[in-house]
Amino acid sequence: METRVDEIADGIYRISTFVPDVAGPAGFTFNQFLIDAEEPLLFHTGMRHLFPRVSEAVGRIVPVDQLRWLAFGHVEADECGAMNAFLAAAPRAEVAHGLQGCLVSLNDLADRPPRPLAHGETLDLGGKEVLRRRVLHLNTPHVPHNWEARVLFEETTGTLLCGDLFTQLGDGPPVTDHDLVEPALAAEETFRQTSCLTAAVETMRSLAHLAPRTLAVMHGSSYYGDGAAALRALADGYAERFSPEVAFAARPSVLAGSNAPRG
Repeated sequence: METRVDEIADGIYRISTFVPDVAGPAGFTFNQFLIDAEEPLLFHTGMRHLFPRVSEAVGRIVPVDQLRWLAFGHVEADECGAMNAFLAAAPRAEVAHGLQGCLVSLNDLADRPPRPLAHGETLDLGGKEVLRRRVLHLNTPHVPHNWEARVLFEETTGTLLCGDLFTQLGDGPPVTDHDLVEPALAAEETFRQTSCLTAAVETMRSLAHLAPRTLAVMHGSSYYGDGAAALRALADGYAERFSPEVAFAARPSVLAGSNAPRG
């Protein structure tokens, strides 16, 4: 495995580890994103066993003990498995997450009390005015999955830290201006990770109003370009491909042998 570091937007770094024997022959990337600011923020920690690799990569940009904030899309091993290892390595660091995630999981799981964020709350990471970093917290329950799911939007660079949205298989370039929608829909066909389809489609369309210039994607390449159009196209693709009618038509065996009443 190789862990590489690439700057995908001004002062925002993608830390990526490609694992070839996960998710079939194409393999899978596990990505973290570091915002280099007066109060540095790491979005995703990686799994516990990746901590040595990820922390070494963070240290190429800022000293690990200077990290101020740890954040992630939802509570899952690849998003926050190394959370407590980073808390131990960075004495000033706090976990910042939505209130729901704090109440349900993080008040118990985190070695230090987390900082709960309200929907629409902005976390100021500091810096000079032109380079000031601010991240907007937005609750996206069940999108793409988990009750406490959320995204962060870095306002200065227009970067949407979108977690598992736009997940792709394989090991593409760090950032691309090529279409991510078809690869993301293909990955959804494999994983079926997204829940509450109607809510997911509406949430993606609402995120398009942010007009992000960069989509920081946890699994696969990030995207630079018209992020609003990409979000709307992904929403349309989900609505067309994964509506209940399409899903059941494509998978008639779902009801085969069930005890459902027969008309």
